[in-house]
Amino acid sequence: MKIRLTYLILAALAAGCGKPSRPPAPPLPTVTVAPVLQRDVVTRDEFTGRLDAVDSVEIRPRVSGYLEEVRFRSGQLVKKGDVLFVIDPRTRRAALDRAEAELARATAQAEIAERDARRADRLIAAKTISPEEADQRIWGQKQAAAAMLAAKADKESARLELEFCEVKSPIDGRVSRALVTIGNNVSGVDGFTTLMTTVVSVDPIYAYSAVDETSLLKLQGLLREGRLPVDAQGRVTVEMRLASETGHPHKGYLESLDNRVDAATGSIVLRTVFPNPDGSLLPGLYSRVSVPGSAAQPLLLIDEAAIGTDQNQRFVLTVGPTNTVEYRPVQLGGAVDGKRIVRSGLKAGENIIVNGLMQVRPGMPVNVMTADEAKP
Repeated sequence: MKIRLTYLILAALAAGCGKPSRPPAPPLPTVTVAPVLQRDVVTRDEFTGRLDAVDSVEIRPRVSGYLEEVRFRSGQLVKKGDVLFVIDPRTRRAALDRAEAELARATAQAEIAERDARRADRLIAAKTISPEEADQRIWGQKQAAAAMLAAKADKESARLELEFCEVKSPIDGRVSRALVTIGNNVSGVDGFTTLMTTVVSVDPIYAYSAVDETSLLKLQGLLREGRLPVDAQGRVTVEMRLASETGHPHKGYLESLDNRVDAATGSIVLRTVFPNPDGSLLPGLYSRVSVPGSAAQPLLLIDEAAIGTDQNQRFVLTVGPTNTVEYRPVQLGGAVDGKRIVRSGLKAGENIIVNGLMQVRPGMPVNVMTADEAKP
């Protein structure tokens, strides 16, 4: 019995002195990769711009008088010829009636003088009147005709004065608030006219940008060579975004460059034009205008999600044929359609990690999944 117990104790000790079993190895991390793309791309330069109306008009009266009506709401869209203000027309209407009466009187006198002048030839042939009296009749006819012309001019002037009592918009656009209210006297005297409101055009709209000298010289060279993308009318296409927008949703064209470089700033004013059918672009807004900076050329593009930052160095992580992570410093360019241009550090077709950067390190083996495989 003792021998058997001793044997069991020795067997247990021998089992306890054996090597411990190892835990199973953790699974390899899985990352999503995407290839480095190569496309023909037009690089773009971006400049800060400020929007401004194509037409801007100060509305001032052409006649003086008391304001009787305001026929618009602040900020309203108006058409050319719409009546904005009405000045009391009663005195001008009376002046027009008086001018019409004076014209009728002058016309009657001119007709009488013309008949007298026609009879003068027959009367002088019959020696009924003297040559001096015949000449007086002819001169009287000419004076009456001149008086009739003066009366016509007075009537037209009175008609215009009455017409100017309705202050109309000279352009299509958006009107500001009324700066003069009903009952106030407004002046139509040149040099002392009263500012009543303003109207600015809406569609299209200008964007003014300051372009530095280096960008100007590059742009001029591309324009001379005809290497920039153009629209159906042969105009260089540009893009724009507002502060609250992503991408460049507004498409327009380059209209002109100023005629001189500002010596103080070393920049020149670039004017671009953008359609504004819904009126959402308002004069005075800041914008970012994207202008073509090169002809179409093959460039490498990668997803923004693949880019990491190591102090001042930008990098991406690639996966080679052995599914091992490799660190690659890169030089980046601008953004194109949500992707970034790569100037150096990568080759077309290489696989870069776009999802899972935080769980891998250079030299680590990984499981690879393409973007299409990761979608489900």
